[in-house]
Amino acid sequence: MQARLKPWHGVLVATALPMDDRLDVDLERYAEHIRWLAAEGCHGVTPNGSLGEYQTLTDDERRSVVRAALDAAPDGFTVMPGIAAYGALEARRWAEDAAEAGCPAVMLLPPNAYRADERAVVDHYREVAKVGVPVVAYNNPIDTKVDLSPALLARLHAEGLIAGVKEFSGDVRRIYQIAELAPDLDVLAGSDDVTLELVIAGAPGWISGYPNALPRSCVELFDAAAAGDLATALPLYRLLHPLLRWDSKVEFVQAIKLSMDIVGRYGGPCRPPRAPLTGEQERAVREATERAVAAGCR
Repeated sequence: MQARLKPWHGVLVATALPMDDRLDVDLERYAEHIRWLAAEGCHGVTPNGSLGEYQTLTDDERRSVVRAALDAAPDGFTVMPGIAAYGALEARRWAEDAAEAGCPAVMLLPPNAYRADERAVVDHYREVAKVGVPVVAYNNPIDTKVDLSPALLARLHAEGLIAGVKEFSGDVRRIYQIAELAPDLDVLAGSDDVTLELVIAGAPGWISGYPNALPRSCVELFDAAAAGDLATALPLYRLLHPLLRWDSKVEFVQAIKLSMDIVGRYGGPCRPPRAPLTGEQERAVREATERAVAAGCR
């Protein structure tokens, strides 16, 4: 296992949020899942991200999820909640809540209710940075339609507004461009199907949903890639890649939760219900997961 210099280094799991049949958050099952991820070798979790249904939680639910994760986390295990919100003031409030609860860092999308320009993005991160907790930006131009370009990330870092970025553009060239403009900014793998490429290029962390189902193998992949052990990493990457490249964004949560069901880690229903997988999509996810498990992934 690679040494971790900062809380957001290593494999952090974008945790699925279990809910009961009444679509109430199941905090007991969630805490059990956090403990299992830690026991399987993961380095931390990012609750209240997209897999955590954060957009549909009440304030009390969202707050209780973070505290349940903190209570269940063993020493040295990072809880870095997502604090995305429609506006900077609300995001700052969630950053304050995370800092008060004892979280060492937070993860923040740019404004996502509209196509924000550079001025609005910088103001957004300035407001949240006032809290004083380290911020890992989340660049997801596919869903937010706001691209945190290498130049913009360098500006945010130069002002001391961000300490890292979860890079979800899928463009492996960006890690080199960012390194040229902001060499001290941590670029974390975010697009799962380019994880190997980003980690061997120097990404010190990976924030992902699929470790919810196959945590130990994802950690083995990350550790091998970080160590430059391609003889171990490449076969494992080829085996996992049919899952990691799942790119139907509407059904992404369903695909991961189906994988969790197959390996016996029930993730609970989504709230609100998302579009179900088509028969062909479900077969593809099921077959890829079963092949991985049969080959020894866990």
